[in-house]
Amino acid sequence: MEAQANTSVKEFLIDEVLRDFSNNSKDNQIKEKLAVLRNEKIEIPIIYVGAGTCGLGAGAGKTLKAVEKYLAENQIKAKLIETGCIGLCSSEPIMDVHLPSQNRISFEHVTENKVKDILDKVFSLELPEGDILGQFETFQSKKWDNVRFFNEHPFFAPQLRLVLQNCGIINPVDINQYIAQGGYKSYIKTINIYSPFEVCDKIEKSGLRGRGGGGFPTGRKWKFANSEVNDQKYLICNADEGDPGAFMDRAVIEGDPHRLIEGMAIGAYGIGATKAYIYIRAEYPLAIERLQIAIAQAIDYGLIGKNIFGTGVDFEIKIKKGAGAFVCGEETALMHSIEGKRGMPRPRPPFPTTSGLFGKPTVINNVETFANVPGIIEKGEDWFASIGTASSKGTKVFALSGKIALTGLVEIPMGTTIRDILFKISGGILNNKKFKSVQIGGPSGGCITEENLDIQIDYDSLLKVGAMMGSGGLVVMDEDTCMVDVAKFFMGFIQRESCGKCIPCREGTKRLLEILESITGKPNKDNNEALERFKSVMQIERLCKVIKDASLCGLGQTAPNPVLSTLKWFRNEYEAHVFDRKCPAGVCKNLKEYIINVDKCTGCTVCSKKCPANAIVGSKKQAHFIVQDKCIGCGACYEACKFEAITVV
Repeated sequence: MEAQANTSVKEFLIDEVLRDFSNNSKDNQIKEKLAVLRNEKIEIPIIYVGAGTCGLGAGAGKTLKAVEKYLAENQIKAKLIETGCIGLCSSEPIMDVHLPSQNRISFEHVTENKVKDILDKVFSLELPEGDILGQFETFQSKKWDNVRFFNEHPFFAPQLRLVLQNCGIINPVDINQYIAQGGYKSYIKTINIYSPFEVCDKIEKSGLRGRGGGGFPTGRKWKFANSEVNDQKYLICNADEGDPGAFMDRAVIEGDPHRLIEGMAIGAYGIGATKAYIYIRAEYPLAIERLQIAIAQAIDYGLIGKNIFGTGVDFEIKIKKGAGAFVCGEETALMHSIEGKRGMPRPRPPFPTTSGLFGKPTVINNVETFANVPGIIEKGEDWFASIGTASSKGTKVFALSGKIALTGLVEIPMGTTIRDILFKISGGILNNKKFKSVQIGGPSGGCITEENLDIQIDYDSLLKVGAMMGSGGLVVMDEDTCMVDVAKFFMGFIQRESCGKCIPCREGTKRLLEILESITGKPNKDNNEALERFKSVMQIERLCKVIKDASLCGLGQTAPNPVLSTLKWFRNEYEAHVFDRKCPAGVCKNLKEYIINVDKCTGCTVCSKKCPANAIVGSKKQAHFIVQDKCIGCGACYEACKFEAITVV
């Protein structure tokens, strides 16, 4: 039966994919069939639970079990579908309920203890108070009264969801649903109508630029590979996102893996490649599992394999798991890893489009870049080029984390301001704190301050203020953040992830980290140490320039950015750490000095018992003192004192 069903859907795909549905004489029949395949026209209830990595981390696994238990106990025949993340991670676990007669309705923060109450009411055509995200307009279904539509939610209303349009909506491991949403239409159209060069030309005219960081024009890169004459070419998807706070690629793969496969299939045809690799870090087990299922389904449907649909086109995909090395995000290091070698960059030229994987012409793009391709083929290059700014076309997906009210994924047109993302879409700074900075572009990026909040997001504008698009991570910081500590965190990450091949990166990042640790470390009364520390601080910008100019790969060349960016916008904080030996934000614990007020101290000895460094001395019922040379600045005494006798200076 399943094989027959697959054949039926494949026939439907082939018959209808090149037609304009609106002009088809069987238009109503097609709409009915599409509605069934999309799970819009249903006969039994469907319950959807957001079960991406973020949802599972918030407790969606327990929610799923609670739903299964409820359905069994109440003998209700219903479908239970696990979706990817819809983007609003701060509202997880998210559960949708779709009754045959009603619109699909979505609920937030659905922990296991809330499942029974919500389902009791919804199955009775009532609504619980609170926790309603919105409703989806579905095929020939009734609207829930006094419930806004999902796209009217303040988080989603300003967004333009192209890459994320199916995430959290469809079953990611059901190829039928993807096909019913128009999936693989662009691929079948491409291999039947366009020449490989025409595909590359369309992508170039659309203005699509690489979403992995550098922003190189995608179509131009494809043309370079297309023009190479070779018996074998390769296509690689870089899904090795290693930036702290970035999870865009993971969410796309978990929520809509077939979109990535279709984009890669089109790209492979465009450059003349028959073999492709998806390089993905092993720390993404759920994404890998869903990719494996999606690839198997695409093979079963004849979308991957030999002589696809009789066109003579061959295409195969392999998954290569990476070990999580940040440097393998660099394309030459990534190729070395696929080849079984140590992941280390090599000099360029030759560029990968000339001599890449196994010495063959190779194109490497990231997940988001490929996910844009089906839409460009379907709606045309002019449509895509009409979105965004003069030099940056289309949309960009960002991962929002840090001190922000609503965390998650947002997809906005290029040209949207940072202020709109933070304060219109994401609800502003957490706990009504004052905004301080947002780190954009990961550890190799830069920070955006209050005075630059109205800058448009595009590749060129960000570079003007010392930042970069990067893969799309946005880490928001409030007034309680120490920017020197932030620079130290990112520099520590970069130094650990340096492959060590070139001296400027290997030794330079180590020296930078030592300087940052010195100025945030406990003051030393040794005059020679103080002099050496001061001299190193004076040379910090010069050291950054040497690292940028002399490093081999992009990781090393952008490694000093966190230091240069924070120095540019928060020099006063560096000066406070260097000259005053104080951390204005009170974050650097080694610069905190705890003092006991002898007039308030009762000698209860609680503080001395709590001190892990035995730095507090004094007799019982007598005033105590802190030996500053022993104090490690942990604050245990401050938290333990009930008489407010300890102050921080």
